[in-house]
Amino acid sequence: MYGKQTETAIAALSRLAEVWDDGRTRLSAADIAAQRGLPAAMVAKILSGLSQAGLVQGSCGPGGGYALSRHPREISLRDAHALFEREDRTANCPFGGGVCGVGEPCALHARLVTMEASVRKLLDETSFEIFRKAVQEDGLQPVPKGVRSETLRESYRAAQSRRKRE
Repeated sequence: MYGKQTETAIAALSRLAEVWDDGRTRLSAADIAAQRGLPAAMVAKILSGLSQAGLVQGSCGPGGGYALSRHPREISLRDAHALFEREDRTANCPFGGGVCGVGEPCALHARLVTMEASVRKLLDETSFEIFRKAVQEDGLQPVPKGVRSETLRESYRAAQSRRKRE
């Protein structure tokens, strides 16, 4: 669905949404990276891009750092996604053996169309307000760095090979 840059952008924006107080609280790239378990250099680069796009505001010096440029409910997942992902509008199906999009739809075509529509809806209709609300109103607390769950839960990510997990 999306790559590492988009994932990092969503992680950074979600953390800034969690502390949203009309832009008074600012977090450094290093703070966000540490809190989300991400490489600081990558977070800094992504924040620069988010700043250029007007999604965050950055300031230097003591008390500096980054804050969302507007209320989290006004920033959607689509805003982050559009910065780092190329939208493919071709009619060609990656699984159709060179015929889907030209001839009859492949066996996966209808399912892929349904999945794509669901992803578009998620990106368009989900704002970063869900992260602000989860922390500030619902009491969700970010897990400290290094803490791992003892139980596995269902993931939206592709399954990793057994060798990588062990």
